[in-house]
Amino acid sequence: MSLIETFFNADVMISSLPALLRGFLNTLLLGLLSIGIGIPVGLAISLIRLYAPKPLRLLAVGYIDIFRAMPVLVVLILIYYALPFLGIRLSSWTSAVTAFAIIMAAYSAEVFRSGIESIPRGQFEAAQALGLPFLLTLRKVVLPQAIRVVIPPMTSNCVSMFKDTSLASTVALPELLKEATNAQSLYANPSPLIGAALVYLLFLWPMVRLVSLLERRFKTEKTR
Repeated sequence: MSLIETFFNADVMISSLPALLRGFLNTLLLGLLSIGIGIPVGLAISLIRLYAPKPLRLLAVGYIDIFRAMPVLVVLILIYYALPFLGIRLSSWTSAVTAFAIIMAAYSAEVFRSGIESIPRGQFEAAQALGLPFLLTLRKVVLPQAIRVVIPPMTSNCVSMFKDTSLASTVALPELLKEATNAQSLYANPSPLIGAALVYLLFLWPMVRLVSLLERRFKTEKTR
């Protein structure tokens, strides 16, 4: 069997396409849910770390450090396989979304912290001089500027999160890689795996280029 017939078998790829598309939709949904939960939670954690009383700040620092240091796969396995020993049984979907959202929140919190701290202290002082309450200063003055700063790294984190969704196959969630692996076993041919790789590439490559574009754009604006 030639290289083309082995890795790029057209008949096998066409036959496995419905399964790959089904897996891609699950991957997309899983990534969007994890990001949609993780980013707001990360923002809240970053504000706690920066402005809450010291005990809460220490808890926020501990959360960020622990879950940035811990591999995503370990968190996923602990939630899916270890929690049942405590009587907590979660479905594959719930386990995956929970694990990915926890990790996304930790990374987002650090990105937001960096963005907020990049805003000159004079912004706070000017708002205080105008009599603006602290929360209103955050919402109207600081966060709009910080969000512009964090867009490139946050987009990069989102790309990483979509790639990490492939780990959900370890808990039998039928995302793209799981469907491709099943199809590879069914057809005894690795072409579905190549097809999955191409789907990831077509989906994530524009996002990777977007990150580079945003970084260049904000760098240019900063130097003006």
